[in-house]
Amino acid sequence: MARRTCIDTRVWYRSARWDRWYIGGVISRLFHIARPVLWINTLGPATVGMWLSGSLWRWEALPILIWLTLPFNLLIYGTNDIFDQETDAKNPRKGTLEGARIRPGEVRLIWSGVLLTNLPFLAYFVLFLPPAAVIWILLCALLFAGYSVPPARFKARPYLDSLSNAAYAFPLVFVPLALSAPVVWPAALGLMAWSAAKHTFDAVQDVDEDRRVRIETTAVRLGPKGVVLWSSTFWALATACFALVNVPVALVNAAIAGSLLYALWRDPTPETGHRLYGFSIAFPYVAGTVAGVQLVAALSLGMYP
Repeated sequence: MARRTCIDTRVWYRSARWDRWYIGGVISRLFHIARPVLWINTLGPATVGMWLSGSLWRWEALPILIWLTLPFNLLIYGTNDIFDQETDAKNPRKGTLEGARIRPGEVRLIWSGVLLTNLPFLAYFVLFLPPAAVIWILLCALLFAGYSVPPARFKARPYLDSLSNAAYAFPLVFVPLALSAPVVWPAALGLMAWSAAKHTFDAVQDVDEDRRVRIETTAVRLGPKGVVLWSSTFWALATACFALVNVPVALVNAAIAGSLLYALWRDPTPETGHRLYGFSIAFPYVAGTVAGVQLVAALSLGMYP
């Protein structure tokens, strides 16, 4: 009897250990698919939006900030990976920190992860946030879902793929609205233009792969040289908007954008786009730090708003 109990205990322990390993593996995989290195693009605007509301910290913003980590980025990149499997299979940068390369058998896992992590937050927002904030949150989620999911699939529609990425700036709108604070529209509109420019600039590196599978993005339609003109127009607009809010941020934005565009203009190829991608990833970290340090200092010294 004692021996049987010992055997049962070992079986239970192995089963529990396997369950923990499996769950840990699933969570780790979903994190990889959600691209943590890019979470600055969602968390950054939300944090700045909170600071622009006049407070270093608001507990009411916590559910939104948590949603904009794994759940929302899984919605963005998980759905994108599901519908881009053919392209990603031929893209050498997929399967690294720059993006996942999923297996067909993972589709159900990703859909489950997207729904289970996002629906509770969206329900909470509908129940407890002001209607104006909820509308902007839902529009943000719908635009990012529509970027990848047919029949909208903005990714395969030139110009709409770029313009739909203005949704990255929506936290600068819905966070203040959720906190019953005024929206700083020059900052929000500037970031919308900035996001449209950056999306097309980053897509240059994927031009060859997208052409092979007949996906016509803005970058494919315009070519690398055309992207220089397109992105410079939107980054110039973003710089003008930022200057209305903070001149140092505008100057940093102009310097980094100008450097990236000049490098691509000198050598307009997908290979150059890929080489510059690391600097493009760093772009929001640098510009956001310049903005954030000033805001935190002003709030700490009682100089803002």
